[in-house]
Amino acid sequence: MKVALRKRKLKTGQVSLYLDIYNNGKRDYEFLDIHLVPVKNALDRETNKKTLQLAEAIKGERQIQIQNGAYGFKGESSGDKDFLAFYSNLAEEKANCASGTYTAWTHTLKHLKKFSNNNLLFKDVDEAFLEGFKNYLLTEDLTKSKTRLAQNSVHSYFNKLRAAINKAYELRLIDRNPLRGVKAVKQEDSKREYLTLEELKRLSETPCRYDILKRAFLFSALTGLRWSDINKLTWSEIQDSEQTGRSIIFKQKKTKGQEYLPMTEQAFSLLTERGTPDERVFVGLKYSAYMNVELSKWVMKAKITKDITFHCARHTNATLLLTNGTDLYTVSKLLGHKDIKTTQIYAKIIDEKKRQAVNSIPQIL
Repeated sequence: MKVALRKRKLKTGQVSLYLDIYNNGKRDYEFLDIHLVPVKNALDRETNKKTLQLAEAIKGERQIQIQNGAYGFKGESSGDKDFLAFYSNLAEEKANCASGTYTAWTHTLKHLKKFSNNNLLFKDVDEAFLEGFKNYLLTEDLTKSKTRLAQNSVHSYFNKLRAAINKAYELRLIDRNPLRGVKAVKQEDSKREYLTLEELKRLSETPCRYDILKRAFLFSALTGLRWSDINKLTWSEIQDSEQTGRSIIFKQKKTKGQEYLPMTEQAFSLLTERGTPDERVFVGLKYSAYMNVELSKWVMKAKITKDITFHCARHTNATLLLTNGTDLYTVSKLLGHKDIKTTQIYAKIIDEKKRQAVNSIPQIL
């Protein structure tokens, strides 16, 4: 079984997109009635990018539907079919997502296989099974060092199973959703290390062995962009407008959300001379253990004793915005959070800073 996305150039100059479907020795074609336009400017390029994403989404949906038919998931006896095969297929659909997302799906599959002794049918996935699997994740020694999983790892893995079950229900592969009577695993607030304004200034004044690393880190602190988005940022995503000024228009790698982010002159000053539209802004920036070591050395050279990773620059951006009076909703939008609850974690940091400030008043009584 194979579903391939094909292109056919039309006389108009547009490119028609269609699916080439090969299943059980038979070939069929599905024309999607969507087209790529000739590229004349950045807007055309962005339009084509979104069109291709839509086509890929349709392709993925067809692949799951055909796979379901191939495994015999549809019909009265769907309960006797292999849930692990269905989940595995969904996991592979995540291969092009952020590496952490794909890893979480595959790790969940590993634990599902172990918990079910590699034998799990749709009819077995009921409330009792879900509660048992949740308890297994929470209480068993499942890490390489034979210790229990972190609470947030359990939260992530159980949520992947929930997503698979919801997908099965959406595709009508199951008549009843067993999740209705099962509570989710709560996510713990993890510590978010960040730099104060004074520390950030000190860091900017301190030489770093790799200028590209220094500029990228400071750019993240001023914009809130993640490493993954900075690393793939191209010049076509740096926009100039007389009405709105400079901005970054990009698609988040982690959430796939299309974002618009105003950019200050200070952040823009960290960029080099503009390259071609498809050229990366931070050419030469690489994620490696060696680069992480250099980041640590740079931080220590600035006499900062905190355990700072590249992602701490994003935390720094959030705390600076909140400290300087930006409301929580606006910070949430600037960071591209889908749920404001994620942003509220930073608000707790600010509250703690307020408590520390109050407690710093000398004893007068």
